[in-house]
Amino acid sequence: MADTVAFTVNGKAVEVTADPGLPLLSALREDLGLKSTRFGCGSEGCGACTVIVDGTARFSCTLPLADVAGQEVRTAEGLAGPDGDHPLLTAFLDHQAGQCGYCLPGILMRARALLDRGEPVDRARVAQELDGNLCRCGAHARILDAIMDAAREMGVAT
Repeated sequence: MADTVAFTVNGKAVEVTADPGLPLLSALREDLGLKSTRFGCGSEGCGACTVIVDGTARFSCTLPLADVAGQEVRTAEGLAGPDGDHPLLTAFLDHQAGQCGYCLPGILMRARALLDRGEPVDRARVAQELDGNLCRCGAHARILDAIMDAAREMGVAT
């Protein structure tokens, strides 16, 4: 049975009519056309599907659509905007922090959730936070460098 679920994505109010148990990942990609969020493993093991829901990084592959009703969802598409790019996006480009790019939207969202908390972070804390996000290309050093540059720009690096 389909229900209409209303929520906000990257600052825009949206409604999706679907089975409330549908994974948020499917609604984002198929119903809303937001393709940055990726399907990886489908079991919270790779982090490719990470989005931010009301300030918290969440795995969208297992998160039921109904659970985001009335909440704010942020995807990697929201890192670029008319008011300028988020410091993470700029830093990742400056450091050429990705190779294939499949993992990057999930990594960017997990990093953004961490940095947006405004708590002081160092390289070890960032690495710990990203532990659930897999990158097969071996770009980890550049990814960490980029996140730390963004943290410095945002005033949260230690």
